[in-house]
Order: sequence, then structure tokens, then C-alpha cells
Amino acid sequence: MRLDKFLTECGVGTRRDVKNIISKNEITINDKKVNSPKEKIDLENDVIKIGERVLKYKKDRFYIMNKTSGFITATEDTREKTVMELLPEWVIKKDLFPVGRLDKDTEGLLLFTNNGKIAHELLSPKKHVDKTYLVKLLKEIDKKSVNLLEEGVDIGGYITKPSKVQIINNTEILLTICEGKFHQVKKMLEAVGNKVIYLKRLSFGNLELGDLPLGEVKEVDLKDIF
Repeated sequence: MRLDKFLTECGVGTRRDVKNIISKNEITINDKKVNSPKEKIDLENDVIKIGERVLKYKKDRFYIMNKTSGFITATEDTREKTVMELLPEWVIKKDLFPVGRLDKDTEGLLLFTNNGKIAHELLSPKKHVDKTYLVKLLKEIDKKSVNLLEEGVDIGGYITKPSKVQIINNTEILLTICEGKFHQVKKMLEAVGNKVIYLKRLSFGNLELGDLPLGEVKEVDLKDIF
């Protein structure tokens, strides 16, 4: 692979940006400065740096974020701040997009990837990928409401699939669903006469938020997802 293509694929910048960086002798290959965009790269063995930062080429990239509230799940928007703005500098953003959505006021686990096939598999209704949320409620929840949630409730002409409810206390539950309808968790609780006042996604399939701090991002592998 040519050096300029490698740098572009690693998210360093556009082809024009990359050529400018190379011309300034800011790139080293195996600790040797290079100034030609045509330089050939051995992806398996060469160590490429921009300054002191080692660049790694990965065809498929996966990151999870502990999303903060106040940001919409989109790659761009003319009016609202998007989750892309929360991604740190070290993340390779080229062709990256969030998988599914979390509401603007919802926190928690959000997956980013550049692999459309994997994203489709995770979001496909046929796959029934579980998602677990910490839900804080306006009112105490009773056994009848729990049973209704687990059996499936009407959220506006659609009956949700069976879910799992774990009670933390009278006003906090863990809710696991295998769908991703618009505002689904909020609508499910409204269907049983309650209201969500705080929502945080803790897991998505095999991915778990764990102790990842709010607003932080970490890279994960494909094997962590399936």
C-alpha cells in the first residue's frame, strides 16, 4: 500500500492534507523519515509514525463509547451536537458511524464502526440482539407492571416482544429488550402508567459498558461483539 493511501485510511487527513504532512518530513517508517507519498508500506512489518504516534491500519474498526446526554446519535447535524464530536483524537474517524441510536438525553453504551455488514447484523430484527438498560422511574413499579413489560405491551399499535425485568428497587429496574423501536423503553414504561426519568444502556449484545467512564471511548475487537 502507498504511504499516502495508508495515512488517509488511518484518518490522518485528506489526500491533500497527507501530502502536505509527508512533505514536511513528519512521517517515519521504521524510524526513517520519508518525504514521498509513493513510498510502499508493508502493513505487517513496517512501523509508521507521525511524530511519536504509531499508526495502525485496520480495515474494520470498532469502538464503544459511554455516551453522555446532550448529544444526538448522528454523524452530522446542522442544529444539534452529535456523538461524533465526543470521539477523541486518537479514534480513526474515516467512514465511522454509530450503530443504532441512543436518544439525546440517554447515556450509555454506543457502538461505532465502519463495517456496514456488522452493523446491519446487530440491528436486524431477525437477530434479536439483547440490549439492557438501567431505567429510573418517576413512580414505584408494581408486580403487575413488571409482568406486562415482560409479556409485551402496546406502544402505539405495536406489541413489543417479551422482555426481561430485574428490579433494583421500587423506582429502578434493569430492562432487557431485543428490539430497537423509536423511544421504545420510554414508550413501554408509559404503557404501564409510568415515566422514565433517567435511562442508560449498559449492554448491547455481548458488549458491556463495565467501568468505562462517562464520555470515554475504547476500542473493541470483532470477537468481543459476537
